[in-house]
Amino acid sequence: MESLDRIETLTAQAKPLWGKMTTAQMFAHCAEVVEVANGKELKNTPFLVKLFKGFVRNMVVNEKPYPKNTKTHPQYRQMVDRDFESEKKRLLAALEKFVKTDQNDAGKTKHPLFGEMSPEEKGWAIYKHLDHHLNQFGV
Repeated sequence: MESLDRIETLTAQAKPLWGKMTTAQMFAHCAEVVEVANGKELKNTPFLVKLFKGFVRNMVVNEKPYPKNTKTHPQYRQMVDRDFESEKKRLLAALEKFVKTDQNDAGKTKHPLFGEMSPEEKGWAIYKHLDHHLNQFGV
């Protein structure tokens, strides 16, 4: 998976081309997104996000890249320092679990905001999000 090679090229000292997250915070952010896709609870979703979840879902699964500095769900925000190696391992473990999920099981895990998603939609959404943040760090 080319995304794994890109992750491996990053260092704790890498600087983002936009935004304020450190590499470790980006890893934690992306891990949280994948963990939610894997079935983790999504807490404190703002009412407006729930109201416009169809619009947000479309943005997540369409082919248009995310704009820079797009707002994120409160659970995904990273405001504290994180340990680079721990968060990298966490992200890799979450991605491994996501990839190893059997196609039949993938359909059973509903996204807490978007509901049922096909394995293809889930895979694309995870790739698109990760690609956005790897591009953020120039890899």
